[in-house]
Amino acid sequence: MRPDTENISNATAMDRFARLICEVNTWCSRIPNSLIALVGRFSIAAVFWRSGQTKIQGFVLDIVSGEVHLGIPRLSDSAIDLFRDEYHLPFVSPEFAAPLAAFAEHLFPALILIGLGTRISAIALLAMTLVIQLLVYPDAYPTHGVWAAVLLFLIAKGPGVFSLDHFIAGRQNLRR
Repeated sequence: MRPDTENISNATAMDRFARLICEVNTWCSRIPNSLIALVGRFSIAAVFWRSGQTKIQGFVLDIVSGEVHLGIPRLSDSAIDLFRDEYHLPFVSPEFAAPLAAFAEHLFPALILIGLGTRISAIALLAMTLVIQLLVYPDAYPTHGVWAAVLLFLIAKGPGVFSLDHFIAGRQNLRR
């Protein structure tokens, strides 16, 4: 091939590649935030809910595995030991931290799942993620970074149209 023909061929290939990138970008930008938020809400809720389930006994609700036991929840025998022996949180006793974490890991994921008080719940779970990252498992930043990204999306963009927050906001707008 002659040098000028080769340059034209390379330019044509680059143009095709640039058009492909633009088409992919256009297609991807059509993914609704509500869909991303819904997937994010279910995913992050499952992470924290399952962690909370390890801290209690007498009540099991796992929609993924289908395991259900609707008894009266109580702190598991090992929860306080977990905070004392593994987590080593400063400034807070294991006797206080264990039930608080178990409560938070059930309340906030449940609220995020149904989309009620989503931003406040996401802020609470982001704070918990930061504590875990900074004080408990500092080497787990890839996992905690993913959690933080999902939570930051929910904080910034909200839970989307498939949520009680959206329904309540719509009702408030009708009253004005």
